Amino acid sequence: MIGRLKGVVEAIGEDAAIIDVHGVGYEVYCPSRVLANLPAPGEAVTLTIDTVVREDMIRLYGFASETERQWFRMLQTVQGVGAKVALAVLGVLSGDELTEAIAVEDTTSIVRAPGVGKRVAERLISELKDKVGSVMASGGDQTFVATPLSRRPSDPAVADAVSALVNLGYAEAEVRKVVARLSEEAGGEAKTAELIRGGLKLLSDR
Repeated sequence: MIGRLKGVVEAIGEDAAIIDVHGVGYEVYCPSRVLANLPAPGEAVTLTIDTVVREDMIRLYGFASETERQWFRMLQTVQGVGAKVALAVLGVLSGDELTEAIAVEDTTSIVRAPGVGKRVAERLISELKDKVGSVMASGGDQTFVATPLSRRPSDPAVADAVSALVNLGYAEAEVRKVVARLSEEAGGEAKTAELIRGGLKLLSDR
């Protein structure tokens, strides 16, 4: 199966692009956000690919990162969500943004995707919340150092980050250590989303 394409952009359409690889033009369907950020025709590009093979077709889906490809697959495990809806969601949210939206149960961000209503967004969050860690992109080797909380536990950013990560199934003691470290490194100025994103990367590496 094709897992990656490295070639030259030949053309960009409404829902797909043609990528020329050594004279062969591959039609690759991409989220609108990915299409909008592709280089101009004639320039080099590399896309992470998910190859879907069915009896009547072979279709390539292209993404900017491995995290987005994993989310594309994971989204389709939810009842009523197919490739079209998954692409729509990833068209308005990057892999990391979707991770954060599910972690904090932010239906507002998800319903921005065309064809996705509140009920579908709530179902996505409910069914995928405990799987966030499995689709986080690896941030490399990480070590954990216990550091004291430099901000009061009642601080909204710290409290919200700890709550979101604990709700995703991580042990509270471990979560507090990670959030403390991230808060300390940020000089006490990190926002909730930053703490959640950093915490997910660290915790999913353990």
